[in-house]
Amino acid sequence: MGIFSRIGEIVNANISAMLEKAEDPVKMVKMMIHEMEDTLMEIKSSAAEVIAEEKRINRNVRQFDEKSTSWQQKAELAVSRGRDDLAREALEQKLAYTRKGTALKGRQEEIKQLVDHYRADILRLEEKLQSARLRQRSLMERQQRQAKRRRVEEHIYQATTGNLSRFDQLESRIDRVEADADVVAMSNESLDRRFEELEHENEVEKELESLKQKGRAPKKRKKDDVSAED
Repeated sequence: MGIFSRIGEIVNANISAMLEKAEDPVKMVKMMIHEMEDTLMEIKSSAAEVIAEEKRINRNVRQFDEKSTSWQQKAELAVSRGRDDLAREALEQKLAYTRKGTALKGRQEEIKQLVDHYRADILRLEEKLQSARLRQRSLMERQQRQAKRRRVEEHIYQATTGNLSRFDQLESRIDRVEADADVVAMSNESLDRRFEELEHENEVEKELESLKQKGRAPKKRKKDDVSAED
């Protein structure tokens, strides 16, 4: 592919559309910038060669024009002195340099148009490259913000899960303490109940013994019964 065709494709490329379709926009724009930089370096190198040729042609055109003018003046001098033979030779030299200058001026115009083309393309490519670099900077800043956000979210998650874990452990300890207290309370309640049962049994025994004592006590005789016996 020619250098100008490649420049045309780069300049006309829709960077935003290409990055939206890319799986990794940062990597994609980096590759685009690398290609633009290589192309820009290549076109500047080619432009330098053409500009050097333009300078050489311009210098030669000036020299041919100067030679042509110089031989014109010599021909005029020869005519003024009556030396037509010398005038003819001078005019032949003048015409030779004039033809060379005319030929170079055609090439000179072509080179000028080519240099203008290079300059315009370099300017367009540099603008496109600047736009791509700005887009790269924006994407990298966005990527950095997302990375920071992920780190913050990870820290929050770790802190939250860590606190929840500690809370769970603390609740488990509290539950165990309460359970131990419940067990102790249950034991105390059982003990109290057994003592209450024992006291109740003791009272029953006392009542029973009292009843037995009453049953064994002698009955008193009535006075009438005693008199009758007498």
